[in-house]
Amino acid sequence: MKENIQDIYELSPLQKGILFHGLYAPEEGLYFIQFSYRVRGNLNLEALDHAWQQVVARHTILRTSFYWEEIDKPLQVVHRQVTVPIEHKDWRGIADQPQRYKDFLNHDRQRGFDFSKPPLMRMTVIRFSDQSYQIVWSKHHLILDGWSGALVIGEFFQLYQAFCQGENVPLLPSIPFKNYIAWLRKQDLANAEEYWKRTLKNFKTATPLTYIEDPDLSNQEEKYNEEMLEFPESVTHQLQTLAQQQRLTLNTLFQGAWSLLLSRYSCQNQIVYGCGVSGRPVDLDGTESMVGVFINTLPVCVNVPPDHLLLPWLAELQTQLVELRQYEYSPLVDVQGWSDVPRGFPLFKTIVVFENYPSAQIDSTEKAELEFQDFDGFYKTNYPLNIIGHPGPQLKLGINYDCRRFKATTITGILKHLELLLTEMATNPDIQLQHLLLLTPEQRQITQALAKEMTFNFDFALSH
Repeated sequence: MKENIQDIYELSPLQKGILFHGLYAPEEGLYFIQFSYRVRGNLNLEALDHAWQQVVARHTILRTSFYWEEIDKPLQVVHRQVTVPIEHKDWRGIADQPQRYKDFLNHDRQRGFDFSKPPLMRMTVIRFSDQSYQIVWSKHHLILDGWSGALVIGEFFQLYQAFCQGENVPLLPSIPFKNYIAWLRKQDLANAEEYWKRTLKNFKTATPLTYIEDPDLSNQEEKYNEEMLEFPESVTHQLQTLAQQQRLTLNTLFQGAWSLLLSRYSCQNQIVYGCGVSGRPVDLDGTESMVGVFINTLPVCVNVPPDHLLLPWLAELQTQLVELRQYEYSPLVDVQGWSDVPRGFPLFKTIVVFENYPSAQIDSTEKAELEFQDFDGFYKTNYPLNIIGHPGPQLKLGINYDCRRFKATTITGILKHLELLLTEMATNPDIQLQHLLLLTPEQRQITQALAKEMTFNFDFALSH
């Protein structure tokens, strides 16, 4: 209905890419996001429904659909009123709840979304017992990135608690996503083109992953898994201290570790990988509280000279990442065209994301006497290997991967190598890059003993 249309405007470059992949291969479920968590306590279902409807009413992007047929370029359409689907399931007394829940998650992913019908999100509340619920929030990346998702969750919890207490929440007015689209149209791509041509001039192919890929898995059924590794608090503290003392960010340490590892795996001293950037411009008012799709994925090209010292090399990497921030608005399809990598071939094969998102303020529900646990998520991109860093009291590393390309044991090994590199960076920061080892302390002792007996250069052997 035309009277329900509030606004119409173009898509951001990332939205265009996501829409393309969603339309080109809808059966693959790319960029479908499924977030779930367990709630224990006396959940107020009426307040939950009310809170979610208020969140949707506040943000234009949550009331947005997409149109692309019979027009020159796709458009996003904001609707004035949209009701978010919230389904309630009562499974109390039903046998084999875990298997039924697993089947539900798979079915929910297969349903996907019709991009032309808002909202591109839905909620399911499953009651397992009188005091135990599972909440599943499914959404599409066309409308939300990770930062925005954290903002939305935070607002929901504030509104839920307020409705339970019969209070009002003094939330600031929301800023429409179209402000960001308008900002994008003002950017000068000529400067971005000059930067990317200079940055990518030495790269003609994506950094290979042949060392860690397994071609025998290619005939397997499509499946994506995620594996996590959690650092001890002591090592996390050492990394935080190192970053603070050297005026580095944890993100720089994280990307430095992956650069080193990708260099070792590919046997190349110049590597390129994709990096997820926030894309939120500092010169756009209210950008940190705006809800939409700002994140972008852009190439990071890194030189890894074996004889360079770690700390100066990390400082150079951080300077490079800061410079890249000026061009976060660059459409990846244009960046690809400005490179020497031929059309039809990927610019990179791995994605690195450091999820330094705002807190969702889940603790604000303490007055509602609820306990939240078992947070879990599902997300699939068109890249085979996604490395994710989660900051906190204990740094977490995660890898989302295509099971048709990598064995589970390989992914475990990659995580272990990243852990070893980051741990040694924290404990031995004055080291040369070529002397950072991929061995546990026990393995190192054994190898050093053998090296001494065989009288060969131990450091050289382990770095080549």
